[in-house]
Amino acid sequence: MEFLEEFPAIGRVALRDLKKTIDGGFREFTRTYGEDIEGFFDPLLQFMVWFEKLLLATPWPLILLVIGGLAWLGSRSIKITVGSVLSFVVIGYFGMWEDLMSTLAIITVATFLCILLGIPLGILMARSNRAQAMITPVLDIMQTIPAFVYLIPVVMLLGIGKVPGLIAVIIYAIPPIVRLTNLGIRLVDKEALEAADAFGASHMQKLLGVQIPLALPNIFAGVNQTIMMALSMVVIASMIGVAGLGVPVLRAISNQYLALGLMNGLAIVALAIIFDRVSQQYGHRIQKHRQGQGHG
Repeated sequence: MEFLEEFPAIGRVALRDLKKTIDGGFREFTRTYGEDIEGFFDPLLQFMVWFEKLLLATPWPLILLVIGGLAWLGSRSIKITVGSVLSFVVIGYFGMWEDLMSTLAIITVATFLCILLGIPLGILMARSNRAQAMITPVLDIMQTIPAFVYLIPVVMLLGIGKVPGLIAVIIYAIPPIVRLTNLGIRLVDKEALEAADAFGASHMQKLLGVQIPLALPNIFAGVNQTIMMALSMVVIASMIGVAGLGVPVLRAISNQYLALGLMNGLAIVALAIIFDRVSQQYGHRIQKHRQGQGHG
């Protein structure tokens, strides 16, 4: 209160007017462009609904087979493959299969979109110091601003549902893949680039044939971190209408259901560990392969 008393009255009035202007401007923007923005995201919503229904309609033995196959392809480890399949079996046994499939759907779509948007941004940053100087502060803001803060404009624009939840997850999860793609390409050995230049390689040939292959370990580290951060948003996304394992956790917090909260929380942890181990092992294998080629 003392601070407010010392603050000049003109300053307080100006601040109040600024807040009113921002609120009024945003309301006007949502009224004018809200429907167009919803229409723009409608194909994404349709795809998410279709993908979730597909996972829910797929027989569980087939899902387990696919999970086991992907875990083996990524890790080449019997322990991780068996552990992944058993984790899904236990989660299903405790009646969380539908929520698990819903979570899997949004995490898969969010990770795919983060890769689709993040890698080109990382490449742009690596090729231009000006782009890096412009994008880095934006990434800093995305990583430090509380999720609830950017949920406000997203929900005001698009309402409650899957798409606002997905956008919130992407905003939170995309920075690692952008940063690590940029870092990986910048760390590519200059001698390798000089050799490519000597062979008359174009910028695109250097990028696709030298820089991205050599930066793959860093890029996959970024994918790993993006998946982890997307999973950490599952509970917050459930607050704005995203189905999945976060919904029972939220219900457990509201109603003090300890067992329900712990079970669904542990299911999210199990999912995080599976994704983490498989993507890490895949990244390590790529790194060893590149090192082997380098020694060769």
